[in-house]
Amino acid sequence: MSVISEVIEKVKAKNPGEAEFHQAVKEVLETLEPTVQKHPEFVKSKIYERIVEPDRAITFRVPWTDDKGEVQVNRGMRVQFNNAIGPYKGGLRFHPSVNLGIIKFLGFEQIFKNSLTTLPMGGAKGGCDFDPKGKSDYEVMRFCQAFMRELFRHIGQDTDVPAGDIGVGGREIGYMYGYYKKLRNEHTGVLTGRALEYGGSLIRPEATGYGAVYFAAEMLATRTKEMKGLRCIVSGSGNVAQYTIEKVNHLGGKCISVSDSNGTIIDEEGIDAKKLAFIIDLKEKRRGRIKEYAAEYKSAKYFDGKGVWDVVREQGIKLDCAFPSATQNEINAANAQAMVKNGCFCVSEGANMPSDLDAIKIYQSGNVLYGPAKAANAGGVATSGLEMAQQSQRFYWSREEVDQNLSRIMKDIHKQCIGAAEAYGKKGDYLMGANIAGFVKVAKAMHAYGIV
Repeated sequence: MSVISEVIEKVKAKNPGEAEFHQAVKEVLETLEPTVQKHPEFVKSKIYERIVEPDRAITFRVPWTDDKGEVQVNRGMRVQFNNAIGPYKGGLRFHPSVNLGIIKFLGFEQIFKNSLTTLPMGGAKGGCDFDPKGKSDYEVMRFCQAFMRELFRHIGQDTDVPAGDIGVGGREIGYMYGYYKKLRNEHTGVLTGRALEYGGSLIRPEATGYGAVYFAAEMLATRTKEMKGLRCIVSGSGNVAQYTIEKVNHLGGKCISVSDSNGTIIDEEGIDAKKLAFIIDLKEKRRGRIKEYAAEYKSAKYFDGKGVWDVVREQGIKLDCAFPSATQNEINAANAQAMVKNGCFCVSEGANMPSDLDAIKIYQSGNVLYGPAKAANAGGVATSGLEMAQQSQRFYWSREEVDQNLSRIMKDIHKQCIGAAEAYGKKGDYLMGANIAGFVKVAKAMHAYGIV
């Protein structure tokens, strides 16, 4: 049995029931096989065994009171996975599905994503099984303050800098940072994704979606194609999906879908700037459900209880590019087969691990340009890194400066993926390229530190 296979089996044995973490480790480590021969020093110092074990995993009780005065109890967590190249960095997710296995998978992926940005950031992730949906602002505030009462002990601008993720937007970041500032009596760059008024960065809300489109544009250019005129399918209707649609529109493409946990919208006329403004108001201000879009725009069809990729499969919807931007494992093998059959030749992942392992194999066997999440959606954390730099300088960059830096970083990530894939014998394999490029940088730093 190879070193890689042994590590994968050990992870499964030591972390029972953590399916998403097992999946993430398998996806990364299997592509690292070429590094074993090229870097015997990694084998000797057990880098492969060490990188799958988090530095620490913290879980804690979060008691809070709802508007009826009833005490509620949730479980919070923070997994600080690896800080070899910089302070821990990664989002916080508030969703009923949150468990330790999901947070570990996200933190593990974050190691390599952050490495690819070229910025000095380690990998971490955190969150809670709290559901902000349907809660009042005061309930969300009380929960966020209770969550921060424990989390503040474990974070700091040079230690661990959380950000947002699913269920954690500007409102939640504001409540958490306000309470952190109160507890610590200091104004520091400890949370990113803040509003401009108290230390945020221009382009940060747009960054993940913009970055996924920039990465797709770089992949398309390798086949002398551009975004103009392409039909795009986007899943989700949150921050990532919204700004993916906006950037696709800027580049001349047409997005025809959005979704939420209740159903999917298909609008064959395309989602233009006016329709996108409706979606942003619906989701960010009114916190409504996406079915309201169909009531507003008669060109749209609403598929109740259906995910985007199931609709694509069942309705035979044609597409050129896919931007999965909702959640992990939203695309399975059957969905991927239908996507390829219906004309899809480019997938750029805005969500974290939205395609399962079988779906990825279908993309690759179908000659689809496949941008894995750790590369394609790294624009969000990259711009968080730029936000940290601005906070350190006590200086704000212009919108144009931040966007130019984001575009440059995404182009550099693309170059790293292409270069590593070719250097390790699998030209054009973005998955292998992203994993190896991200891993080698971290592994060299870990090796340099000795056994710590």
